[in-house]
Amino acid sequence: MKKIAVLTSGGDAPGMNACIRAVVRTALYHNLEIIGFRHGYEGLINNENLQLQHKSVANIIQRGGTILKTSRSQRFRTDEGLQQAANTLKKNNVDGLVVIGGDGTFTGAIALSKLSNVPIVGCPGTIDNDLVGTDFTIGYDTAINTVIDAVDKIRDTAESHDRVFIVEVMGRDAGLIALRSGIGAGAEAILIPESKNDIKELIERLKSGQRSKSSKIIIVAEGDESGGAYKVADILKKEFPQFDMRVSILGHMQRGGSPTCMERVNASLMGYNAIQALLQNKQGVMIGIVNKQVTFTPFENAIKHTQALNADMLKMMEILSL
Repeated sequence: MKKIAVLTSGGDAPGMNACIRAVVRTALYHNLEIIGFRHGYEGLINNENLQLQHKSVANIIQRGGTILKTSRSQRFRTDEGLQQAANTLKKNNVDGLVVIGGDGTFTGAIALSKLSNVPIVGCPGTIDNDLVGTDFTIGYDTAINTVIDAVDKIRDTAESHDRVFIVEVMGRDAGLIALRSGIGAGAEAILIPESKNDIKELIERLKSGQRSKSSKIIIVAEGDESGGAYKVADILKKEFPQFDMRVSILGHMQRGGSPTCMERVNASLMGYNAIQALLQNKQGVMIGIVNKQVTFTPFENAIKHTQALNADMLKMMEILSL
């Protein structure tokens, strides 16, 4: 193995740069040539590559986003696009590929591996934390800390005005951001797609606590069956006309910002082990960290979101919010 390539694909996540830095410097330590493809799989199709050196990744560990840029490529979903990507790897004499991204990125890696004999390993980069085979994905810790910081500020004004705030966070298919940040921020209720939510139960909970609390924060994952923050607000307004009901959509701010210390360390560990995995002839696996141990999960298993939410955490949230 002489030449490695790296790319970031799908949604950006804080910590991706730390992972890129680790991949590049570990490859150079082993006297491997390392190139990066810009704009993810789209850039792989277009052969948008650049040579990477130590100075290429200097002073990026603290930066959010990704210096390699990213995208969601529609062409890569076609047979023609996949073949062009495979041809690009062959044209550049790439001996191993590291992809950093989430479910779609690893699905693409599976498809690409069927047309190319280049070994591919992945690092889990997504704020949703919805991949099997790692306790924390790159970007998740920073995202939930961003949510908590925002909710803490929202609560200040909620307490001053006896307001009910419905805060919508990212999580189209997974409610892990909502669950953990809701517990950390002391939310009165958390609505997530994995748990069937009864709006009547929410109303009763709010009624039982309205005398003891001067502010009420409800965290809603964007993919929850309730229909999102605005629909929840409309329902609650009819039940609590005395409250000033406000909605706050945090949106893409959850993807930005400087990665936390834990994020940087985990991302560096994953990037370092991605190169080690390729040197050990591993392929088709996602690098993860489970119980502080590095793990290697086949892409096919990592992208199947079958993890059940921790029932104890849900029960704890209910008790602590009373």
